[in-house]
Amino acid sequence: MLIGEVARRSGVSARMLRHYESLGLVRPSGRTGSGYREYSREDMRRIFHIESLRSLGLSLREIARALDDPGFTPSALVDDLVRQTRDRIAAETELLTRLSRIRAADPAGWEDVLHVVALLQALGSKSADARQRAALSSADEVPVPVEALVEAALGETEPNVAGALRWALARSGDGGTALLAEGLGSPVAAVRERAVQCLAEMPGAEASEQLRDALANPDVVVRGHAALALGTRGAVDAVPALVDMIVAGRNDTDAADALGVLADDTTAADQIATMLVDRLAHDTTEAPARGRLTQALAGIPGTRATTALVALSHDLDRAVALTAAYLLQLRGAGADGP
Repeated sequence: MLIGEVARRSGVSARMLRHYESLGLVRPSGRTGSGYREYSREDMRRIFHIESLRSLGLSLREIARALDDPGFTPSALVDDLVRQTRDRIAAETELLTRLSRIRAADPAGWEDVLHVVALLQALGSKSADARQRAALSSADEVPVPVEALVEAALGETEPNVAGALRWALARSGDGGTALLAEGLGSPVAAVRERAVQCLAEMPGAEASEQLRDALANPDVVVRGHAALALGTRGAVDAVPALVDMIVAGRNDTDAADALGVLADDTTAADQIATMLVDRLAHDTTEAPARGRLTQALAGIPGTRATTALVALSHDLDRAVALTAAYLLQLRGAGADGP
């Protein structure tokens, strides 16, 4: 077959076939009487082999070695191709993510595009100051895309920068709430904690709903942050978790303060006091926890809490009895009755 026919059948241009010949990849088996290149079936087969290997990403030099070196073993080369392909996909994915975030910012012109690019680069800077400035700049006319803020917030380890990112997210609208909720399911404990801390500072009903769901999270730290945040929002759903925190001694002072905020009417105050008393009476509640539960009653108004403190002032545990008696004095009620 002449070169034109080979080009038609193989899909490789005549120019590329000549290039292969110059590199020694394919040598026509013969020439016609007029001096034209003539390719055999074996030559055609080699051309197809070359194109197959090119489709895997091999260079022409690597193809020559693969076809001509009897001792060549493909495993190492294939492993290297896999690594290179993964690196290339990672780079392309990063570029796609960056472009998507620029599009999400809805830039009005190239000035806005460059502004967003600069902020995205600053969020990924090794300098904590640069990251913090980028977070605080996110409220500009062309804000940082919320996906970038969430990613930065979930990975930030420097407290001041983390605080700035939470501030930025709280002003970004509801777009980041669902993304932060996904962070609650992360296998990394630190990421789960950062996610719930961000949600705690997010305003709105959607964030509150995600915090309610977080009360059932298997991570006790996540549950604690969610309960404290919901307590400050007046959500009574948080009461059982707050009581658990007092019993366990985890942020018990903050938990007691949150219960005091929730006890803003007689009904709520009596319900919270009853729950605290029930835990005090539980057989498995240890002495330190009983002391903390007694102290928590100090922030609960109403006759139910006062009656409980009167009873506790005669408790067999002297520390509990003294604490209750002191709290009654602060309330202006004697140990013998309200």
